[in-house]
Amino acid sequence: MTTLADGEWHRLHPASPLLRGGIFIVAVLGFIIANLRERLIDVFFGVPRYGGDPIDAILERGAVGWALLVVAVVLLLILAVFYLSWRMHTFRVTGEVVEVRSGMLFRSNRRARLDRIQGVNIVRPFIPRLIGAAKLEVSVAGQDANVQLAYLGSAPADQLRRDILRLASGLRQQAVAVADAALAPTLGLAPEAVRSPGTATTPGIAASPGTAMSPGTAAVPFTVADRARDFFAPELDPDAAPPESVVRIPPGRLIGSVVFSGFTVFVVLAGIALLISVTAGGSDWLLVAFIPTLIASVSFYFTRVTKSLRYSIAGTPDGVRVGFGLLTTSNETLPPGRIHAIGVSQPLLWRPFGWWQVRINTAGHSTTKGAAGEANTTTLPVGTLADVARVLELILPGFDSGEQQALIERGLRSKGGDDGFTNAPRRAAWLHPFSWRRTGYTVSDGIALLRRGVISRELMLIPLARLQSVTISQGPVTRMLRLASARLHTVAGPVSAYLGVVDVAEAPIFFDRIASGAISSAQADTSHHWNQPGWNQPDRNQPNRNQPNRNQPNRNQPNGVTE
Repeated sequence: MTTLADGEWHRLHPASPLLRGGIFIVAVLGFIIANLRERLIDVFFGVPRYGGDPIDAILERGAVGWALLVVAVVLLLILAVFYLSWRMHTFRVTGEVVEVRSGMLFRSNRRARLDRIQGVNIVRPFIPRLIGAAKLEVSVAGQDANVQLAYLGSAPADQLRRDILRLASGLRQQAVAVADAALAPTLGLAPEAVRSPGTATTPGIAASPGTAMSPGTAAVPFTVADRARDFFAPELDPDAAPPESVVRIPPGRLIGSVVFSGFTVFVVLAGIALLISVTAGGSDWLLVAFIPTLIASVSFYFTRVTKSLRYSIAGTPDGVRVGFGLLTTSNETLPPGRIHAIGVSQPLLWRPFGWWQVRINTAGHSTTKGAAGEANTTTLPVGTLADVARVLELILPGFDSGEQQALIERGLRSKGGDDGFTNAPRRAAWLHPFSWRRTGYTVSDGIALLRRGVISRELMLIPLARLQSVTISQGPVTRMLRLASARLHTVAGPVSAYLGVVDVAEAPIFFDRIASGAISSAQADTSHHWNQPGWNQPDRNQPNRNQPNRNQPNRNQPNGVTE
């Protein structure tokens, strides 16, 4: 572990108050420039000023000295507040939590438990990048539970992220358990009695709770060479991930995905309606009113493209890393076992190009927007079918790139029929006349696959180890048609795992397969401790992991379809 993860209190980058209070400083500078603007115009161009000028009033009253004194006092007060804010903002990383203390008058203490960490995001805005600073955000399961460290040195931020993820993986607990077992015989104690309460790292040494050690500073020396190296370095370090696991988005495909979007359809339809209105004798002021809309559209396209440049998804020892950005960069690492649902979709306009999008549900969400201003739950903004397979191989533990890839491809492109999915019956056409053939499900090696949609194709993949519950319901219309609907409950997110129509005879079987598979998968799952040996090896000796045991009574088997 580095010095920032040693359990002691540390301070942020010394420029943190300045970077966080940048808007306030810009406002002060704007006020000063606005008052000096007319005076500078008068000095250089001889243009007379009109109206009252605060500077003229100060000169006429001979209060220049007092004015300078007031300015100096204000500047000193601002610097003192910034300094005290920096001094009182400290953090520490122990074997159990990431803790941040801040505030001068009103103290704040935030803790992020390592076992609840859902991801670690590092954002480098353009201005902080110039001085080698970055913002680190720890995403935690829960409402408004994230912990931010703004700002750290760029290199220390990367090191601290690795340390936090390694601690969250169970590596520290495993190492301490080994050390305790080795130390116990020499002390004549049981292994669990070696560690004193409050000790997170060193066996046999107690740490006084709440004791603040001499804080260190999470900063790096400012050198031009280091800043140039950080600024022009690739977003993803070539040594951080195997080259074969890296998925990138070409700029041409990225631009095409933005152009062939629903927003473009709206702009085109609005333009056609405007031209028809003007041609039919409408007022020309409509064209003038359309100009701001046109400018906003150009800005929208430019922002979405520039924010998504250098997009990459890669597999690292500590999880999936998603990075993007040209001037302001962002990269987030999602540890294994934190993804609760995956959605692969294809809008109608993307179908001729064979493009797909991958989104996920996680228990925690970063407050920083993802690529192109979208939610950070979009793992692959646009990619080919091969890209989708590589991304699924990264975010699904135990993914079989052979058999499962063929099943997923059929789920994405097949029109229905005998393709490995249990599909809705023909009478479901009364409710879903176009998509009933593609509405179906299957279960493969601890993963439930739900397929629906014909205009916008969708495939949902739900790791059964992360499933919260399963519901089978039936309304008056579906009861009359001998149909039902099914829903798999996961954490909130963009992926909604439900099937609108299921054969009423298939509904209990669906419930049984999903419920029993979820129980067995949860019992065998160790992905939350991904650094322990064998965590990614499913137990192949268990017969019919995802199939109900027909030889024993099934307590999860429903007596019928619930209303």
